[in-house]
Amino acid sequence: MGKLQINKLSKSFGNKAVLDKVTFSVNEGEFVSILGPSGSGKSTLFHLIGGISVPDEGDIYLDGDLINGKRGAISYTPQAPSLLPWRTILQNVLLGAEISGKKNEQDALDMIERAGLGGYEKAYPHELSGGMKQRAAFIRSLLSPQSLICLDEPFSALDEFTRLDMQKWLLSIWESYKRSILFVTHNIEEAIYLSDRIIVLAANPATVKREFTIPFERPRDKNLLLKQDFLQWKKAIIKELSWE
Repeated sequence: MGKLQINKLSKSFGNKAVLDKVTFSVNEGEFVSILGPSGSGKSTLFHLIGGISVPDEGDIYLDGDLINGKRGAISYTPQAPSLLPWRTILQNVLLGAEISGKKNEQDALDMIERAGLGGYEKAYPHELSGGMKQRAAFIRSLLSPQSLICLDEPFSALDEFTRLDMQKWLLSIWESYKRSILFVTHNIEEAIYLSDRIIVLAANPATVKREFTIPFERPRDKNLLLKQDFLQWKKAIIKELSWE
């Protein structure tokens, strides 16, 4: 479960074409990142997959079902953690499962403990650091019943040290649960370190310029970022992004 297929997706706002026949897939249990410049339609793409907007042309399939305009088919984690301030951390991470009627408090407590948030179950969001809030937001996504998680630059507001720790933590959790993930980032190193595949978008309007299959074995160590092979992949992707 968790196979996403985007087929020739196009979207315009007024006279401005934002997406033009975008086609790609996310396979079951796969981690796929989208890279592209600002204004390349990444947010519009997520709105379409999430059912907030409807494409002008093209189809979106999840596990074989057409989900054009269908809300609630995916789990979504935005740039800001979006935790409800009046709910405790435990109540926040259970929100998606609660709405779906599949609430399991023990699973939530186990995942909170594994995320390094043990002892904060009854704390409120304002009592947590930025990285801790993002961990809680991701746990909420994992506990939701949807088979695909869309992550929209979830680490962009964090400092570099916290970001590296969060990347390593995210991989460790994902490798245990293997949910399908579509990840948007502007950070090339982050995309290479996390992903099975990287989709590079051109802009104005967005089209799929190239896909990269990342060959590094899992589990991945953060020392990978210092290796020559990693640098070569980074150079190749930078070259692909520099089309002007």
